[in-house]
Amino acid sequence: MKKIHVIFFSFVCAALYTDATACTGLIVGRKASADGSVMISYAADSHTLYGEMYHWPAKDYPAGAMMEVVEWDTGKPLGRIPQVAHTCNVVGNMNEYQLAITESTFGGRDELVDSTGLIDYGSLIYITLQRARSAREAIGVMTALVADYGYCSSGESFSIADKNEAWIMEMVGRGAGRKGALWVAIRIPDDCISAHANQSRIRRIPFDDRDGCLYSPDVVSFARSQGYFEGKDKDFSFAGAYCPYDFGGLRACEARVWSFFSKYDAGMSKYEDFILGDASKEPMPLYIKPSRKLSVRDVQNGMRDHFEGTALDMTKDAGAGAYKSPYRWRPMHFKVDGQEYLNERAIATQQTGFVIVPQMRSWLPDAIGGILWFGVDDADMTVFNPVYSSSLQTPEAYRVGNGDMYEFSWTSAFWIHNWVANMAYGKYDFMIRDIRIVQKELEDRHEQSVAAIDKAASELYAVNPDEALRFLTWFSTSTAETSVARWKKLGEYLLVKYIDGNVKKEADGRFKRNPYGMPASPDFPGYDEDFYRAIVKSAGDKLKVNN
Repeated sequence: MKKIHVIFFSFVCAALYTDATACTGLIVGRKASADGSVMISYAADSHTLYGEMYHWPAKDYPAGAMMEVVEWDTGKPLGRIPQVAHTCNVVGNMNEYQLAITESTFGGRDELVDSTGLIDYGSLIYITLQRARSAREAIGVMTALVADYGYCSSGESFSIADKNEAWIMEMVGRGAGRKGALWVAIRIPDDCISAHANQSRIRRIPFDDRDGCLYSPDVVSFARSQGYFEGKDKDFSFAGAYCPYDFGGLRACEARVWSFFSKYDAGMSKYEDFILGDASKEPMPLYIKPSRKLSVRDVQNGMRDHFEGTALDMTKDAGAGAYKSPYRWRPMHFKVDGQEYLNERAIATQQTGFVIVPQMRSWLPDAIGGILWFGVDDADMTVFNPVYSSSLQTPEAYRVGNGDMYEFSWTSAFWIHNWVANMAYGKYDFMIRDIRIVQKELEDRHEQSVAAIDKAASELYAVNPDEALRFLTWFSTSTAETSVARWKKLGEYLLVKYIDGNVKKEADGRFKRNPYGMPASPDFPGYDEDFYRAIVKSAGDKLKVNN
């Protein structure tokens, strides 16, 4: 997602290495998952996006009705298009038929952006969710919308998934005055996982695979006409033509995909030089077959990644500070003595508005099978709460009006999580231990509850579907509200425990007192030896104690 227009280097995709915002999406096929579900993920990584859960109720419209298209990033009205007779219930990025759509911006060539189009990438997602019931139908709706009304965004990768299959679709515009878009969609094999992170990833197109590949008819001929490609169709690369690899696209984007893949394929080490910025090396595959099947918790934890356990581990250099923080404040580039350096861009990042793991389960009725695991703010320190995609309303804590980007609220999930996270950034390796305990407590409870709710809702749905929807709505909203309240208590605890750089002593879940009821003297942990060495190196002899 891009709340700020990207700044173009030689190609737009290089700009995502700068201050432009960026998102990550993971994909798991049904035979690659532990329970047979299809899963995708998404982090809306924007410095200006409030962590809201969107909701469009199912609705009937009269003939001739029109809908206004509003640009998702800016709120700018783009125009009006005909409305359909009936729309689906949409909760966040998932609808009542277990269709989910997410994205990441790769930008591509700046000359291919058509500012006169009526459909931006955000509207493309949310209009389609209101109109389609399957991944293949969604691809048809999306490509028809931009063909009819024009596409006004830069290059995008879309994850499009339903209860049976998952696809990656990549799309770029045709340039000013040329309506429509150039696109290709590849079905991810059921036993594989994939990911995309702000770099076009589809290279060779299997033109003969009519079941697993869809594409715009002129995807190759247009590239030839513009001088982006010469050669035979079989050698055509979508990424090569429309968003070629460069240092930024590899180091800040493909590196995130590599980190995810590395957890499930030991052979990914051979791509290390590639993701470090050497575009001449062999590129990574679009998808891999994982060494084991992934659970929903695996995908959630995948969104918490900071390159831990790899050569890019963000806790291992001086930038992590005294408390091993895997965060670097923007901008992503800085200079020292005229030399430019970088800050890593991990999957988990501080500026996230919301993060989701849509889970689609074919063995349950659609009303029960679709769960949007939803969290706000930094994925590393969020709690993924289960919200059934058939819910008739969203939790109050996730709504605009209960706080917004400029108005703090003690009942807003976004602000409660930001409050806790911004405390933790400054003392990360201490506070994250306490955060993980409560995070696990809540997510374990949610996972256990879902099994019971599925069973109860299925029995109720068989006799009274409407009552089942109300039941699922109650569970989704009450669970979220309880989770936010627990996180607020966690924040209060962290503030008390770590105030002023001290650490309160604890016993049996309570802070210790002396025999007279007064607070026990706290611990003074100071810093680790590595940080003390850095202090001595920078200060020289002026801090030396002379006895």
